[in-house]
Amino acid sequence: MARERLHTDTREHILATGEALIHGRSFTAMGLTELLNEAGVPKGSFYHYFKSKEDFGVAMLTRYFAMYRERVGLLLADDSIGDGRARLLAYFRQWLDHHARCEAHSCLAVKLAAEVSDLSEPMRLALHEGMDAIVHRLAACIRAGQADGSIKPQLPPDETAYALYSLWLGAALMQKTQHSLLPLQAAMTHTEGQLAPCRPAA
Repeated sequence: MARERLHTDTREHILATGEALIHGRSFTAMGLTELLNEAGVPKGSFYHYFKSKEDFGVAMLTRYFAMYRERVGLLLADDSIGDGRARLLAYFRQWLDHHARCEAHSCLAVKLAAEVSDLSEPMRLALHEGMDAIVHRLAACIRAGQADGSIKPQLPPDETAYALYSLWLGAALMQKTQHSLLPLQAAMTHTEGQLAPCRPAA
């Protein structure tokens, strides 16, 4: 039992250390020696858990999206926030607020999407699967909003969720290049308009 706990803790420690380093640079710029020195583990430990740096990258993205899905799932299911529309807007406002507080640190998905998609097919697939899972959760919240009457029934849930997530990813990339919150603020304005509340019947 002690060995199993050590295995889990060491692997998690390496992944968390790598994610922190990548936020300050890029995946390709982070060397394994730097990672291992920062984590304080020998090279043998790294290769015990990961076959290669690419394998490490896939595991890091899988870990990131697993934690992100859990947070998003809790937020979108929190009835105390309000109806489906209110919960969906709360998700995007949280995205905007995060970038307002931590302008230098974008989410790992935004950070790596452009960098690794052409370099590593396994990492591209990990990004695709992780992002797709988030879109599915957003679509489910749109359906919940349509069921409770807070979101217009005319909106196609899957396409709307895909379009909104794509909009925010693009806005996050523009925010990185412009060092300005304007792209994300514009995305928020568009999202609020797209999810305009249903008008009561006359």
